[in-house]
Amino acid sequence: MTAARFAVRDPATDAIIDEVDACDDAAVDAAVAAAEAAGPGWRARPAPARGELVAAIARRMRADEARLGALITAEGGKPTAEAIGEVRYAASFFEWFAGEAPRIYGETIPAARADQQIVVERVPVGVCALITPWNFPAAMLARKLAPALAAGCTVVAKPSELTPLTTLALAALAEEVGVPRGVINVVTGQGPRVPTRLVADPRVRKVSFTGSTAVGRAVLTACAARGVRASVELGGNAPFVVLADADVERAVAAALVAKFRNAGQTCVAANRFVVEAAIAARFEAALVPRVAALTVGPGAQPGVDLGPLIDDRAVAKVRRLVEDALARGARLVHGAVPGASRFVAPIVLAEVTAEMAIWREEIFGPVVAIRAVADEAAAVAAANDTDAGLCAYVMTRDLGRARRVVRQLAVGMVGVNEGLISTAQAPFGGVKASGYGREGSRHGLDDYLDYQYVMTTALDTP
Repeated sequence: MTAARFAVRDPATDAIIDEVDACDDAAVDAAVAAAEAAGPGWRARPAPARGELVAAIARRMRADEARLGALITAEGGKPTAEAIGEVRYAASFFEWFAGEAPRIYGETIPAARADQQIVVERVPVGVCALITPWNFPAAMLARKLAPALAAGCTVVAKPSELTPLTTLALAALAEEVGVPRGVINVVTGQGPRVPTRLVADPRVRKVSFTGSTAVGRAVLTACAARGVRASVELGGNAPFVVLADADVERAVAAALVAKFRNAGQTCVAANRFVVEAAIAARFEAALVPRVAALTVGPGAQPGVDLGPLIDDRAVAKVRRLVEDALARGARLVHGAVPGASRFVAPIVLAEVTAEMAIWREEIFGPVVAIRAVADEAAAVAAANDTDAGLCAYVMTRDLGRARRVVRQLAVGMVGVNEGLISTAQAPFGGVKASGYGREGSRHGLDDYLDYQYVMTTALDTP
């Protein structure tokens, strides 16, 4: 009997580029069983040996970056240069955690008695479910998969139905470099059925999810109900704070990166531009020509800066937010209300207020929403005026002022005079409604490891 399949489409043309299995419940259960069966052997492999295989994945990714990048462009729409950049970024997590694998240190603790020894080891949690979004299909998988493998865990990965091909390609690549079968398993499907079954499976001992806040809360609730570890990286509504003493050209350059990477479809995209009134006109005047120069088109086309939005729902959301803002008094500085096309040209809005939906919701599109504020205190208050707390950006020449402002921001990450902050060696994650847990850095291993404490008492020999 042939398994049901679903189409994967190019967001630029809506053409079908491939079909993948719509895994039924039996297939999901079999994937978890395979991960469970492979667990003891992978866990027993010495950490340096695991690290070498993780490093081999990175080497192979870099050698094959053109093919993998083309796959990301085909199913996700982002420009070729960005897609290849994502492959390199993803590979950096495998490189980082390859080095961390042999550094999973335990400890010895002084015992109360001379005949006792106390040793604490860090051991893998077991089977992990990795649920990833569509906007960075290689990077989001790598940030979860690399530490899981380094820690000695086996995994079942569930990619977004919009971009499953990259995950399947990376799993195949890992097997080609020698990762044993069953260590990495991929299940594909549309809708919530497959991830819901994964989260509920008693053999799954850790869930890592990246996606919307609403779904993330449901994942946390389900995991809490059965006492399973979970980490979630959820939505962002990042403020981009431009203080009056900022270097305007530097601020504009950072804004272009923070706002328009992947056409604004990133969780760390600058969403709310909070600009001190004294510099607002200069910032706007410098920004608009740079925005107007951005080229929109199919990701595979040379010279394109912004590819299409992922689907028609994404376009409709951007249209709704822009129309609401204009109806409530925002000023259209550049661009136009989006039509039906997925190729949405950049838009700049000014005189945005807190009552507008575009202030409250994550845009996930190429729209700059500017709100002028009176002073530093007002800028901090505006920046914190959200349930989200993933990241923020602060533009100022005065590093003392930057430190003062940063300390008041309720976010997990901050870029000071920088629009690109994600890196493998630093902990990625947020506070408030933006998530729980961290990915990257040495802390990225924590959610994949348990502590095992062993007390040994010496016995008198006969």
